[in-house]
Amino acid sequence: MTGVDGVARIEELRTEIRRHDLLYYDRAEPEISDFEYDRLFAELQALEAAHPELMSADSPTLRVGGLPLEGLEQVEHAVPMLSLDNTYSTSELGAWYDRVSRSLGHSPKGLAAELKIDGVSISLVYHERRLVRAVTRGDGRFGDDVTANVRTIRSVPLVLDQGPARMEVRGEVYMPRSVFARLNRERRARGDAEFANPRNATAGSIRLLDSRQAAARRLAVWCYQLVQAEGHEATSHVEDLQCLERWGFPVSPGFSRCENLSEVEALIERWADERSDYDFETDGAVIKVDRLEERETLGTTARAARWAVAFKYPPEGRMTTVRDVVVQVGRTGVLTPVAELEPVLIAGSTVARATLHNFDEVERLDVRPGDTVWVAKGGEVIPKVVGVVSAERPADTTPVIRPAQCPSCGADVDRVDGEVALRCGNPTCPAVLGARLRHFVSRGAMEIEGLGEQSLHLLTAEGLVTDAASLWDLEQEVLAGLPGWGELSAANLIQQIQDARSRPLRRLIFGLGLPHVGERAAGLLAGRFETLGGLSEATVDDLESIDGIGPVIAASVIGWFRSPPHQELIGRLIERGVDPKEKGESASGQSPLEGLIFVITGSLSASRREVKARIEELGATVTGSVSQKTSFLLAGENAGSKIEKARELGVKVVDEQGLQLLIDGGGEEM
Repeated sequence: MTGVDGVARIEELRTEIRRHDLLYYDRAEPEISDFEYDRLFAELQALEAAHPELMSADSPTLRVGGLPLEGLEQVEHAVPMLSLDNTYSTSELGAWYDRVSRSLGHSPKGLAAELKIDGVSISLVYHERRLVRAVTRGDGRFGDDVTANVRTIRSVPLVLDQGPARMEVRGEVYMPRSVFARLNRERRARGDAEFANPRNATAGSIRLLDSRQAAARRLAVWCYQLVQAEGHEATSHVEDLQCLERWGFPVSPGFSRCENLSEVEALIERWADERSDYDFETDGAVIKVDRLEERETLGTTARAARWAVAFKYPPEGRMTTVRDVVVQVGRTGVLTPVAELEPVLIAGSTVARATLHNFDEVERLDVRPGDTVWVAKGGEVIPKVVGVVSAERPADTTPVIRPAQCPSCGADVDRVDGEVALRCGNPTCPAVLGARLRHFVSRGAMEIEGLGEQSLHLLTAEGLVTDAASLWDLEQEVLAGLPGWGELSAANLIQQIQDARSRPLRRLIFGLGLPHVGERAAGLLAGRFETLGGLSEATVDDLESIDGIGPVIAASVIGWFRSPPHQELIGRLIERGVDPKEKGESASGQSPLEGLIFVITGSLSASRREVKARIEELGATVTGSVSQKTSFLLAGENAGSKIEKARELGVKVVDEQGLQLLIDGGGEEM
């Protein structure tokens, strides 16, 4: 290909990829498959590598992120980014409308209503139709320059085909719910502290100094305001949003022009029913005066616009009282604050404990023992504190202080750069050991059911279990003599431990708890290396050659196996016959349930959402109804009519034990 041809092809590819980004991320109307998109992207990368002099700052290939920054620069906004006043009822909304009408001398000539996205506000500045700067709200006057990270957001146009040459657009960066759920599943699997909510995850991601990490977070943006634009004239906010949409911006969904307050209230009621179906968090609606000249008349206060107000939906869940805030220590040493509650019934189950995620979240909520709080179930699964009723706070409460020492062993705790979590750095911490052992024997790992939390606590306190390998040193006679034990329970446990030797390699790798290695990554590693010894000798190149294993996981695996204590542990496991070979898995590292379609029915040992998340993590798709395309129906107790439907269509029915056999066999029936 000649130089001239190369230039033309590069520009053609950039234009085509930008168009597909717009179709996929803004309009949800993709024209090509992911495979075809990736092929175009790879061709552009190859051409840019061959012609580095043609690299452009707005190339789609730079959305993967660049080299880490040393810090974030503070930038002054050309027009201050003001806050919004909040209302929590239609009567308060009516009072705002009356104030606006009095100030104007008449009712506003139209209102604009938009969903209030729960994310991080951003200012996007374009010169010559190219994105040159992205800045957070900050204190309203100064914000952080996060241009490098915003460039990785595929829904943000880096270069425009039409519109004013110079303009400033404002929007809300957010993390889609589906991405947030996947990110927390991965963090939970590798023992990291989970993000409290999508907004917190977004705020942390947009300020990361390494834009490659930000790119992996898959953020998105909705635009809600055209602040200034060279040569552009408009009379209304809705007209501006329509222009932004034409110019290629992802515009705040569902925006509507309303003639009066009654139409606004009807929208608020409709959105209240629909908002749980969206793939983004929304906590209310933003109501604005539509006519721009009326906004000029109304003006602003020092902190907020008088011509706009936010209507916020009341928190979901139930109110209860915090008895205490305690600290749990996980298998990677992460300290997690947990609220102990007066028991309250939420979504069909009694909740007595709720996660507070991390101490940044504790301080943000300012939750204290004795407080009345709102508690909800995140994703209908994990109870969490979502708000404090400050008006009900007793006078003698005191703030929760973030610990300087581990509550279990007393070792100093530290905070790793780029993370919110506090960690105990003591590798022999009893709490860390207990958490690692609980993970090692859990379902999905080595699954030794006789070793519950109380049994493990007793065995570690007696010094009989010091690590995973020591489980195979237990003697039946010694176990039978322990308090509360007997010959039968001891014999059953010994048999379960012996049976665990035959678990597939994927489950042993997952059970060992390597940082960043969840069930799916464990399956990929097992499929490629087949034995523990083979994996321990893998190089970075070996690991990164596996589709689905990136540099972070590769570095984690190398670091873990190079650690002398871990080398000793592996040797002791192999000596005790715990050295499984992977079966039913090809060297491609395909996930064990890749390509299968599941339907779930009946009561299972875990919540429906937890089981669904695990199945999807292992490569399958979960749908709601049985059809001829369904691979398996997972049936628990009290299964309904779906079993009959499955039998009619010849769809295979499995229980939880059968599901585990499928996972262990790489998707093949056993």
